[in-house]
Amino acid sequence: MFIDRVVVRIEAGTGGSGCTSFRREWRVPLGGPDGGDGGRGGDVYLRADSNLATLLDYTYRDAWTAERGEHGMGSNMTGRSGADVVLPVPAGTVATDADTDVRLGEVLENGDTLLVAKGGRGGKGNAFFATATHQSPREWQPGEAGEQHTVTLELKLIADVGLVGAPNAGKSTLLSVISAARPKIADYPFTTLSPNLGVVPLSDHRTFVVADVPGIIEGAHEGRGLGLQFLRHIERTRLLGLLIPVDADDWQAEYDQLRHEIGTYSADLLTKPHCVVFTKMDLLGDTEPPPIEAPDAFGVFAISAPLRQGLDELLAVWWDELLALRKTVDARVEQAPLP
Repeated sequence: MFIDRVVVRIEAGTGGSGCTSFRREWRVPLGGPDGGDGGRGGDVYLRADSNLATLLDYTYRDAWTAERGEHGMGSNMTGRSGADVVLPVPAGTVATDADTDVRLGEVLENGDTLLVAKGGRGGKGNAFFATATHQSPREWQPGEAGEQHTVTLELKLIADVGLVGAPNAGKSTLLSVISAARPKIADYPFTTLSPNLGVVPLSDHRTFVVADVPGIIEGAHEGRGLGLQFLRHIERTRLLGLLIPVDADDWQAEYDQLRHEIGTYSADLLTKPHCVVFTKMDLLGDTEPPPIEAPDAFGVFAISAPLRQGLDELLAVWWDELLALRKTVDARVEQAPLP
C-alpha cells in the first residue's frame, strides 16, 4: 500500500533533575555540596532511508517518545542522558508542525537527518550553586520538559521527469516500456491509484528516474479525482512531460487543462521545463505530432509506446534537458557567495 502522508505525535525526553547532596566521608565532618546535574532528555530525529518507499509503518504506530534523562546523584555524578529516537523515513519526506503549519524541514538523500523535537536540558545540582559566600547551597533545578509536536510527514517523490496526463493517456504504458517498472495497465480510467517510479537506462551507463502519477482531470486542484492527492509528487521533478492521447476530443483543450490544473495547484510548477508528448500514435498510423500551440514547451513529440515509436528521440531530448539543468544548478552553486 502506498502511504505518502501521515500524522504522528512525538515527544522528546524530559531532562533529569539536579541533586542536593553533601559529602559524607570519614574524617571530613564538614563536607561540601556534591549534588550532580541531571542528564539531558533524548531528541527525536528523522533519518532518510533508501530502503523505504512509503510511510506505511507510521500507520501502525503514531506516537513516539524519547527516553528521559536520569536525575543527578551525589559525589558530583551527572545523570545519564536519555536515548534518542530516530525515525526512518523515505528520502523526500517533509515534516510540518500540524498545529502551527510551520515547516520543520525535509530529508532528501539517504542518511540525511532532521531534528524534529529537542530533548529537555538537565537541571543543575546543588554543587553548581556553591560560592565563596554560599558554601552550603540546597538549591537544585528540575529538568526541562522535552519538546512535543504533532507532526505531519509528507512524502514527495524525487524524480527527474514527471509524467502528467489525463486518465488513460498512456503514462503507465510509457513507463513500463522505457523502464523496468511494472505499473498496472488497463483500459479503464484511474488504473493508476498511486505514483510509480522507474529508472530509465541509456547507453554509457546513463540513467534517470521517471515518475508516473495518477490521471489528472478538470478540478483536480480542488480535490476531484486523485489529482490533488498526488500532484505533490511532481513538485520535486526537474521537468514535466505532458501526455496527450491522439484519440482525445480536443488536443489543445487537453493541453490547456493540464497546464491550468498544475498551475492552480502550484505556480512554481508552471516554471518547470515541460514538453508535449502525443501518445497512441499507432491509432493514426502517423509519425508527425499533431498541430498544437505550446509556446512554453521545449518540444512536441509523437510516440507509440507499444511499438517503441519515437521513444529514442524523446529519451535523448529528456537527457539533454536534464544535463542542461544540472549544469545550470552547478553554475549557480559556484557563483553563490560563501557564507
